Order: sequence, then structure tokens, then C-alpha cells
Amino acid sequence: MILLKYGNTNTFLIRGSEGYLLVDTDYAGTLPVFFKAIKECHVKLQDIQFVMATHYHPDHMGLIGELMRQGVKLLLVDVQAGRVHFSDKIFAKDKLPFVPVREEEATVITCAESRAFLARLGIAGEMIHTPSHSEDSISLIMDDGDCLVGDLEPLEYLAAYEENALLKTDWKHLLAFRPRRIYYAHANAKDMIGIF
Repeated sequence: MILLKYGNTNTFLIRGSEGYLLVDTDYAGTLPVFFKAIKECHVKLQDIQFVMATHYHPDHMGLIGELMRQGVKLLLVDVQAGRVHFSDKIFAKDKLPFVPVREEEATVITCAESRAFLARLGIAGEMIHTPSHSEDSISLIMDDGDCLVGDLEPLEYLAAYEENALLKTDWKHLLAFRPRRIYYAHANAKDMIGIF
């Protein structure tokens, strides 16, 4: 897995036998620095087979439309359908160079189908629905113990959210996989050794 940091959001390239899966992009308008970041990692755009967003807030999906226009395929989890255009008005208001996502061209899967789908890409892992941050949020759990959680509130903040049963449920679900390392979109990765 390669961490790409070219803006305010941690994005990740996961290598499979058929190419890379890009997890999250930054805000619209960051395409030039995205290209610089992948070049520094010796990755070409045509090496990226699919892009997915952990959720469709503007700082996670701003480049998806542009990448699709250049041949990268969109992987969409069914719980995200209907939320893909959540950020369109934000980008229009900010007058940013934004290409809307062509949702109708996406490859749509369910979380239950994600393990088999990822295996066809040569990636060992699965996706789970973690809706405490937003209804369309998903997390990607790799069999090697790495877990990408987007904007999920960190485990150590759980006590501050006594009334957020959904966040507690998300973490209970994630911890059942016994993750080795948690990767956040806006914080440093957290080792989970000693948690269990």
C-alpha cells in the first residue's frame, strides 16, 4: 500500500495483480499535484484500474470525475448510490475545476460482494459499512491487518461520544477483524498492537 499525501486528505494506492485501487482523492483542483505524487511513486495513471471513495464528501472524491474521464473505473458500494453528487454544489460554489462523477458508469457492488470482487483484482480484503460519519461511509479492511477508515472518529475518542451508539457499533464491527493498523484520512496511522 502506498500513502499519497498531496493535499489535506490521506489517499491510498493498493496494488493488486490487475493494477492499483485508489482509495479516496483530495479536493477538486488538486489534479496537478496528484499527478506529481503518483509520478514520485513511479505509478502511471494507466496503472490505476479503479478508484473508490470512503464517502462522498468533497475532500474525498474531488478528482473522481476527472480520473474517470481519463479511463480509471469507479468502484461504488451500493450504500453510496444516490450520495455521489453530494459535493457538486459545493464545488460549483467554490468555482473549482470539477468534473461531475458519471455514476451510471460505476461498477456497483455490495459489502457482501466486496471480498470476491477485490480477490479478482488480486487484493485480499473486504469492505464494511461504517455509517457513523456519514450514511455512505465504508471502511476497507485488508487481510494483512491494515484498515482504511476514512473520516471515522478515532477509537481513543469513543468515550467523548457517549450518545453515539452508531460510532460504538462501527468500532465493534471493525475491531472484530482484529486490525493491525488503522489508517485515517486526516490523522496519522494508529498501531493497534496491544489493543487486543
